Amino acid sequence: MKRSSGVLVYRYNHNRLQVLLCHLGGPFFKNRDIGAWSIPKGEIQREKIIDGAIREFQEETGFFLKKEKLKYLCSKKQKSKKLIIIFYTENDFDTKKATSNTFIREYPKGSGKMEEFKEMDQAKWMNLEEAKEKIMTGQQYFLNRLEYVLSTSKK
Repeated sequence: MKRSSGVLVYRYNHNRLQVLLCHLGGPFFKNRDIGAWSIPKGEIQREKIIDGAIREFQEETGFFLKKEKLKYLCSKKQKSKKLIIIFYTENDFDTKKATSNTFIREYPKGSGKMEEFKEMDQAKWMNLEEAKEKIMTGQQYFLNRLEYVLSTSKK
């Protein structure tokens, strides 16, 4: 089974919970907003799960995270049969400074022309309502879980 790991970063802005999501790059998502945002994550290579989460977060945002600041949030098997493992941490990155790695794909398909695209073309802080609307459907579970974990940890 393929496994992906990532990091859901949150902050409080004027006492309101916000999460950091990234807009998927490439031609398919160029003009899409709803369902085109994701937690920075990716496939685990020959590494520890937490190291893969940190690497993927850095590749997709350009921001560095310290391993000791991460906490395990949860895991969920997707419809694609891939297992996604998410960690979480509080931080306050300047999304204007976000950068992403790139990938090369034939575009338009069948043209023989190869183009380079950013894996994530934008990072944005969103309140939970907006994030739940815009995140890929299979990842809404992680937002709900974060909301629950943070609300119970304050008690």
